[in-house]
Amino acid sequence: MALYDLKKLLSENSYPGRGIVVGKSVDGKKAMIAYFIMGRSENSRNRIFERFEGGMRTKAYDESKLVDPSLIIYNPYLSLPNADIVTNGDQTDTVYNYVKEHGEDGFAFEKALHTREFEPDAPNFTPRISAMLYYGDNCFNYN
Repeated sequence: MALYDLKKLLSENSYPGRGIVVGKSVDGKKAMIAYFIMGRSENSRNRIFERFEGGMRTKAYDESKLVDPSLIIYNPYLSLPNADIVTNGDQTDTVYNYVKEHGEDGFAFEKALHTREFEPDAPNFTPRISAMLYYGDNCFNYN
């Protein structure tokens, strides 16, 4: 497995866009999730993160400058009792709701992803990237 210098990769890219970094400690007892956003348009650059119980959402920094919230306002992170979900768009809610309803299915995360496609942002068609960390039996736990 190749190791990459994330700082170098991001600093050499003029537009890294949105990204997700997920990892675990060497001993397997701690998890790490990082999410970052950039924006091409003024509308996309007019957003910040806001934490709430059970997750995180994006919101307009200046509500008076908000033009179209459809692709920039969403929950990038939501938490379930035994899992964390992080994505680069509103599919976080899709995964959350699907897993909450079909959690006993070991493939609920994958099945939830099959219900969505690229973002409707032609001509870019931004890929939907998603990650889910499970905690419990046969998974790593952290306190």
